[in-house]
Amino acid sequence: MTSSDSSPTYGTAATEVASTRPVTIPSLHALYRANTPIVMVTAYDATFARMLDDAGVDILLVGDSLGMVVQGRDDTLEVTVDDMIYHARCVARGARRAHRVVDMPFLSYQVSPEEAVRNAGRLLAEGRAHGVKLEGGRAVAATIRRIVDAGIPVMGHVGLTPQSVHAMGGFRVQGKRPEDAERILDDARAVEAAGAYALVLEGIPGPLAERITEAVSIPTIGIGAGVGCSGQVLVCYDLLGMFKALQPKFVRRYDTWYERGVEAVRAFCDDVRARRFPGPEHTFGLPKTGG
Repeated sequence: MTSSDSSPTYGTAATEVASTRPVTIPSLHALYRANTPIVMVTAYDATFARMLDDAGVDILLVGDSLGMVVQGRDDTLEVTVDDMIYHARCVARGARRAHRVVDMPFLSYQVSPEEAVRNAGRLLAEGRAHGVKLEGGRAVAATIRRIVDAGIPVMGHVGLTPQSVHAMGGFRVQGKRPEDAERILDDARAVEAAGAYALVLEGIPGPLAERITEAVSIPTIGIGAGVGCSGQVLVCYDLLGMFKALQPKFVRRYDTWYERGVEAVRAFCDDVRARRFPGPEHTFGLPKTGG
């Protein structure tokens, strides 16, 4: 590299996302009324947020699933509000167009409505989120109402609720029995009545998800809930194939990033050990001196 080279030494992370109209709650509802499926994908950092935004994803969910897929925990229960704020701010730096929703982690809204409003407010103000997501139905409906009344948009989440994993006896499909299906339907109606603008349906039979979608007047976003919802969500690491382990039944791997990543890094290791990298094209030189 000579003194005339203009390429940056280490590159830059400031690549701008193409300027397009931001996705808002009214525009999401317009998609819903037009029967156009809504796409939601989890994001945990600026790089993935930028990629997903450029791909045309409607909603970026900063999920407390980061406890499992980023932090390596067995469940989501140890994730804190500060964790969520940190990752939400990272995502906000990478995305310019998509609607951004942040999960309220375990015990950030269950203790009292006042604490729930305070924590939800932090996620919007400090995390630069557009809305928050809460798990639960009738039991949290009053809390949802308090948060909504404070001017904070809320997305609901019923069916399989990961924060209740121990009470449910593990990550199991919910609503198979008629009485359980009725309970989940009542939960969905309660969440809508409390003022939620959308509703995640997780881990429930497809026919039940269709029934709920027909019963409510807000978009339903399914994950493991069949094709009859108003939209779909997947964890970005799942859909890109970033895990070696067997994936849940409802996940489709659209790529094999884990396998391809191992191959790429192995090739790098081989090149370093064989002194094939760095080559002349990757090495900085001295400026030419006059002779």
